[in-house]
Amino acid sequence: MTDGVHNRIAVLRAEQGVSRRELADALGVHYQTVGYLERGEYNPSLHLALRIATFFGVPVEAVFSTSPFPRVADQHRRPPGSASA
Repeated sequence: MTDGVHNRIAVLRAEQGVSRRELADALGVHYQTVGYLERGEYNPSLHLALRIATFFGVPVEAVFSTSPFPRVADQHRRPPGSASA
């Protein structure tokens, strides 16, 4: 078991067309901090985690988790033999 915090920051940035620098500027942190967060090399404070969630307009649980998020490809994979729409 790992004590790491998993996040979807990179996914949310890509979806909303936000660069690391833009996010960092909005949060008042160095742009490299955003990279460290995305790679799991740094765990945010509760305050920073809440600010990140607010920036993206989602609940904090949609950005951070103590267990890995499922891959998007796995969420949309159909069981073998199922008909496609």
